[in-house]
Amino acid sequence: MRRVTVTLPDEIVDEIDRREVNRSRFVTEAARRELQWRRYQELQRSISNPHPEGGRVAEMGVEDWGHELSSDDESLIDPAAGRAVRWEPDTGWKDLAE
Repeated sequence: MRRVTVTLPDEIVDEIDRREVNRSRFVTEAARRELQWRRYQELQRSISNPHPEGGRVAEMGVEDWGHELSSDDESLIDPAAGRAVRWEPDTGWKDLAE
């Protein structure tokens, strides 16, 4: 949790205060709803304007599409350049060397 300062018009603050005892909770819930709405709108835009390659992948199926990839694509990744990690639910990614 982080404390932030937000400037709002007086009439908005007054109306929030009339409706809610905990102003911070109200603003947090409103921000969450707005962010969820914006993610939804972004998804709708993406569905309405899909990437041209996405239709081909959907028709073929991901597995067939993956088999179609050139074996030269493997040269784009250098496995030796990475490091071994594992996911720990409580703390996130952990380096296996630790």
